[in-house]
Amino acid sequence: MGISPKQLTDEVHEKVVELFRRWGISFDNYTRTESPVHKEFVRTAFSKIYERGYVFVDEAELPYCERCERFLPDRFVEGKCPFCGYEGARGDQCEACERLLEPTALVDPYCSICRSTPTVRRTKHWYFDLPKFSKQLYDYVKGNERLPDNARGLSLAMIEEGLRPRPITRDAKWGISAPFPGAEGKTLYVWVEAVLGYASATVEHFKRLGEEERWKGFWLDEGSKAFYFIGKDNIPFHTLILPALLLATGDGYNLPWNVSSTEFLLWEGQKFSKSRRIGVWIDEALELFPADYWRYVLLAARPETKDVNFTWKLFIEKVNSDLNDTLGNFVHRTLTFINNYFEGKIPKYELNEEDEKMLKLIERELQDVADDIERCKIQEALRHAINLSRIGNQFLNEREPWKLIKVDRQKAANALYVATQIVKASAIALEPFIPFTSEEIWRLLNLPGDVHKRRWGEALDPLPPGHEVKKAKPLFHKVEEDEEGLQRMLEAARAKPQALPFKEFAKLDIRVGKVLKAERIPGSRSLLKLLIDIGEEELRQAVAGIAQHYEPSDLEGKDVVVIVNLEPKKIFGVTSEVMILAAEDEGIISIIRPDKAVRAGSKIR
Repeated sequence: MGISPKQLTDEVHEKVVELFRRWGISFDNYTRTESPVHKEFVRTAFSKIYERGYVFVDEAELPYCERCERFLPDRFVEGKCPFCGYEGARGDQCEACERLLEPTALVDPYCSICRSTPTVRRTKHWYFDLPKFSKQLYDYVKGNERLPDNARGLSLAMIEEGLRPRPITRDAKWGISAPFPGAEGKTLYVWVEAVLGYASATVEHFKRLGEEERWKGFWLDEGSKAFYFIGKDNIPFHTLILPALLLATGDGYNLPWNVSSTEFLLWEGQKFSKSRRIGVWIDEALELFPADYWRYVLLAARPETKDVNFTWKLFIEKVNSDLNDTLGNFVHRTLTFINNYFEGKIPKYELNEEDEKMLKLIERELQDVADDIERCKIQEALRHAINLSRIGNQFLNEREPWKLIKVDRQKAANALYVATQIVKASAIALEPFIPFTSEEIWRLLNLPGDVHKRRWGEALDPLPPGHEVKKAKPLFHKVEEDEEGLQRMLEAARAKPQALPFKEFAKLDIRVGKVLKAERIPGSRSLLKLLIDIGEEELRQAVAGIAQHYEPSDLEGKDVVVIVNLEPKKIFGVTSEVMILAAEDEGIISIIRPDKAVRAGSKIR
């Protein structure tokens, strides 16, 4: 791409922020470990850990890629797991058995960038003495009954197997510089510094508010509870590494109260895969249906105790049955009755014993939602939240206000008053799950303020008689497509060209270049090295994967189109400074050339 890692992360961060906004995901402080506050916090914490004797230096044998000419970060080394035999294990962890790994322990390792076999070189590194915390970690995990079974089981097994010191420095060019004496040029390993970002983000948040000491209430107050929501492949970093680091500072930090670690979500029986395009991406999803449709289905199918298989059939059933026929139907019919029978105003009520019982039942259901959220049983919490409208529909079916209005107007008024209380309770109870829908229900009830700022206890505050509600509108629409139709919709959305902002395109420096010399790169069947005149004093070098389509003699003296302003990159040990442009059609490569003779260096506009 011809840009620095920092620029890339800046751009991606902004895209992620926008996607979170579109999905209704909100944060008090969505920050980054690039933050100066985080860097200072981490360096201070590790200085304390070092001074307290929990860091030592030792020689390490690490994989080095001769072709890429660098020590490989753990995740850039792949191979076979020495424990379970999984073929795609990374150098830091096996995603199949979740074991923490050392990159040199992999069987048949290879560089994930160039696929060559790395050598092993010795280098000095600093280590965190994790075994010193074995007893404290065992007591913490064993005694924390809130932890889900997968987190407790894996963590205890790793402790009983024997914890090992963890290297905490790397020979990477970017990252947080290690604060240890003699560690010049070393950076802190991303996983040990990133987990401290939970604390540093709290520090940063209150710094921005001008309340610099208030973060301590969230991390040092014994009554404070910290919840973590992760996938099962991140368990040891949150149940072992993070707690050990917090203990090692000696500052009295609270350890994780609960680590809600889900199993995996599968797509039509397969693991999600970027390279094989298995799954749906969150920007693609919004091309098909509103965010709340996805939020509801994903939370209703949250893999809390076992892997869950997402299917289009599941999506159709959840949207059509739960959202449209249950919630949407209840809200619509309640407000329609109010509009038709009581001029759109909450009627005066005289509740009888059965009405009071119904409101008590709703109160208990709300409490169940709150309790389940506290226990991180999100799937169950959502079931109770949507059950409010199931109860409401059943209540209306039993009371039949459309019949009562003809024989006993007051009883019809009582029934619709209770129904509107259930609608209001649903708006607040469902807000964490489907916030856009809750906002729309709040608007239809014509209530002031922001539903997202309402407190849980307000859910059953009564709507006063005479309060005017708005005309009912459908909250959802049924999914009319079948499973094959939805898959076709996804493929059609993917086929749409993605719009590139003009200012991004304008950054590219595209010119006509003349190939002065071309030759094969020894040891490679597909690569050619080209020396190209781009209209400047110095010639530029390109490495192109076209050796199976062009002989060097075919290219010498020919004009080509090149992107000039790219960051130089080593490919097969050869520096590539510019990129030539070519088209591909079913495996046939054709270089793009101007159709008339132009000078080398001519700009393409």
